[in-house]
Amino acid sequence: MIYADNAATTKMSSAAINSMIDCIKNDWGNPSSLYSFGQRAKEILSSARKNIAECINADPDEIYFTSGGSESDNQAILSAAKIGAKKNKRHIISTTFEHHAVLHTLEKLKKEGFEIELLEVHENGIVLPEQVKNSIREDTCLVTIMFANNEIGTIQPIEEIGKICREKKIIFHTDAVQAAGHLPIDIKAQNIDMLSISAHKFHGPKGIGVLYARKGVALSNLIEGGAQEKGKRAGTENLPAIVAMATALKSACENMKVNSEKVSALRDKLIEGLEKIPHCELNGDRENRLPGNVNFCFEGIEGESLLLLLDDKGICASSGSACTSGSLDPSHVLLAIGRPHEVAHGSLRLSIDETNTPEEIFCIVKSVAEVVDYLRNMSPLWKDKVCGKREFVLR
Repeated sequence: MIYADNAATTKMSSAAINSMIDCIKNDWGNPSSLYSFGQRAKEILSSARKNIAECINADPDEIYFTSGGSESDNQAILSAAKIGAKKNKRHIISTTFEHHAVLHTLEKLKKEGFEIELLEVHENGIVLPEQVKNSIREDTCLVTIMFANNEIGTIQPIEEIGKICREKKIIFHTDAVQAAGHLPIDIKAQNIDMLSISAHKFHGPKGIGVLYARKGVALSNLIEGGAQEKGKRAGTENLPAIVAMATALKSACENMKVNSEKVSALRDKLIEGLEKIPHCELNGDRENRLPGNVNFCFEGIEGESLLLLLDDKGICASSGSACTSGSLDPSHVLLAIGRPHEVAHGSLRLSIDETNTPEEIFCIVKSVAEVVDYLRNMSPLWKDKVCGKREFVLR
């Protein structure tokens, strides 16, 4: 099997698994308990919080543990909206290609009277700082723009956007689920007020994540109950998962430079190979993208058929976000960068990591070319294009 869907989830690292098992076996106490065994668990919790904070240059008391990126996005956005509403500010800026955890939360706020402005994304999949600056109003209470896109991998100018928001005294949140562990994050240098992280994107466990919230940003509770997480997220902490997440993130950050260089080289080889297939196009900027992300549209095919046939060849890939894999609609991300419906349906996302090899890249290119050719030869629509009865959309 060749695994090339790391944007959906990553395999837990051995170090993360071992730290999780050790915690389950030896430190299973409740961190809220007053006796020494519980206090030992509390110390481990504090150590994990400190390690995660160091990875993004935050203070430990700015780190809140959640169930993952979706919960973190929800709490960040709803908290900022509540802060804004108290000041009679109900204008929120985001983009058309955010993750649905962001877009659906914004849709909820729209029904509650907030004005949501979604910025258009350029064809290269990047939002310009000037767009944000020109959209800010007196009643703007939040700007929420993802660090790196989960489908096409494009990296946004976070530092510049954050600087604009800081100057205007507007809360800036970024969904960094795809970036954490793969790109350098410095919340102070990048002027970030709130940031969302999910452990299973950097070889940690599923079901655990982080919300960073700068001191002074008042969080609203999504879950009521106990006093955990400074009273902002009730429920006994999932200590084994938290420990494993801290282990995985620390390792990812320590090895980021080496891994990034290796994975970027493999990514470029993959892009070069797939570009040779006629009538296809890379989605998103060629250079300014996540090290392991490759996303192509292939004219004349359906993404679902492509994935199933690649699976028969032992290759795990996706056609977009795993969160929307059951949808028959084309990717909202691809539509946002201007791909027509017909082409957006034929997309393929390959997301590799440092465990992939040059031999696997060669196999992926060969297999994709064979499957695309097979599917096109079965398509009456494709035959019409070849015969000149219909025009090609892609080169």
